[in-house]
Amino acid sequence: MSELLNRRLTLLGEHSNLSLLEKCLHGIERECLRVTGEGRLAQTPHPEALGAALTNEQITTDYSESLLEFITPALANPADTLESLEKIHRFAYSKLGSEYIWSPSMPCPLPAEADIPIAYYGTSNIGKLKYVYRQGLALRYGKTMQCIAGIHYNFSLPEAIWPVLRQDAKFEGSDRDFQSESYIGLIRNFRRYSWLLMYLFGASPALDASFLRGRSHQLEQFDAETLYLPYATSLRMSDLGYQSNAQADLTPCYNDLLTYTDSLRRAVATPYAPYVEIGTHKDGEWIQLNTNVLQIENEYYSTIRPKRVTYSGERPIQALVARGVQYVEVRCLDINPFLPVGIDLQQSRFIDAFILYCALHDSPQLASNECCNASTNFLTVVKEGRRPGLQLNRNDTTIDLKVWANEMLDTIRPICELLDASHGTDQHVKSLDVQRAKVADASLTPSAQVLAAMTEHKEGFTAFSLRQSQVHADHFRSNPLSAEEQTSFESKARESLAQQAELEQTEEKVDFDTFVGAYQASILAISN
Repeated sequence: MSELLNRRLTLLGEHSNLSLLEKCLHGIERECLRVTGEGRLAQTPHPEALGAALTNEQITTDYSESLLEFITPALANPADTLESLEKIHRFAYSKLGSEYIWSPSMPCPLPAEADIPIAYYGTSNIGKLKYVYRQGLALRYGKTMQCIAGIHYNFSLPEAIWPVLRQDAKFEGSDRDFQSESYIGLIRNFRRYSWLLMYLFGASPALDASFLRGRSHQLEQFDAETLYLPYATSLRMSDLGYQSNAQADLTPCYNDLLTYTDSLRRAVATPYAPYVEIGTHKDGEWIQLNTNVLQIENEYYSTIRPKRVTYSGERPIQALVARGVQYVEVRCLDINPFLPVGIDLQQSRFIDAFILYCALHDSPQLASNECCNASTNFLTVVKEGRRPGLQLNRNDTTIDLKVWANEMLDTIRPICELLDASHGTDQHVKSLDVQRAKVADASLTPSAQVLAAMTEHKEGFTAFSLRQSQVHADHFRSNPLSAEEQTSFESKARESLAQQAELEQTEEKVDFDTFVGAYQASILAISN
């Protein structure tokens, strides 16, 4: 253990500081496809009974009209966060009729690109902007890629922890600057070490063959309709997933908040020749918001993002520049198809400890070779993570994945012990022990269990996924919400529909072209 990490753990373990770790906040966003009873993409509109996707804070859509997104509030106890997510699923199932929520991250067999419905958000200018943005994503990356789903895990350390750590660090700047610098340091370490999460929690070693739409690949045939890699952990996070040539040179490493926000500002303002060739209009209609590297900053794809809650009408970068980093959003987690909501408390507790490890451990700036190593290690593990004797790059040499993983778990254990002391439990250490068992025996990982279940039941990816979806549907439907909870969800759904209708009726009559122009200008106005 490094001197810095040891000093910080000692400091946070002091009686006056121990309760701070109880105040970390956790929020989860779960994306999931709506599918038919036959395991095909639901072509129905977003169910009105779930409310308006534009204005319902807990149930919205992501890329497609068929791609639900469930959003919990940020809560101190991850058990409460997961309970919130469970209740959203129960409510959704009370309104889905004969449809199912698809259990894994990789999509069901999809219709032709033209028949994948883009999410619709009504006739307000902001609703139309969200729709045009998604049309742009279809042009740039194809609709198929946008149907991949995941778990986004939002985590923040309590505001009161930063002055304590800052005093120890003898940092010259403000608490806010120290907080932002610390979160960026966390992100650098996440880039270094997130391969471990892919080994432990990756759950997409196989996919429906039609997903590739005839593209060349190095996957193996599991059966007539299923492709896989025998040692893969997360094909979702591999180069088969969401990739972009335009983004290839964009912020490969995080040095500080300013370089991060500046690189995104430039990307939103810099034309990209292939997009310029397409243009923003076709037959007089908008088809993308602009012809730049990014239409908006959220188009930048990364495994983790620095975030700040935005004010109404404020853009994410504006919030970061104005008020600094408030939390991180971990975006690389697969949905575990064996778990009803795709994640459980044991996983959540380990992720908390892992993120704290990234936050408290030394985090020097990434040299170019280290950046390259981080990217290479991540891609190696998502495609070959369970291969016996797999070697990863560390500094100027190689190291066995299991040796490195056990070293990291040894260092994370005192963090688990500190979290347990803070919460009065032993569950963080127990979660770590479960992860150590997966390192010792790769057959215990979710990715291995997916392939084992498919083999045992003599079923391909789609049959396995539909079977799991049906198991989860039975779980939620046999445990309905209380009458009071059901009424509350229904009330929020109706309120969201009324909010969207009011927005469409009362917003200032600014034509959409002017609205888009003002939206684009808002990011360019941010000073360096």
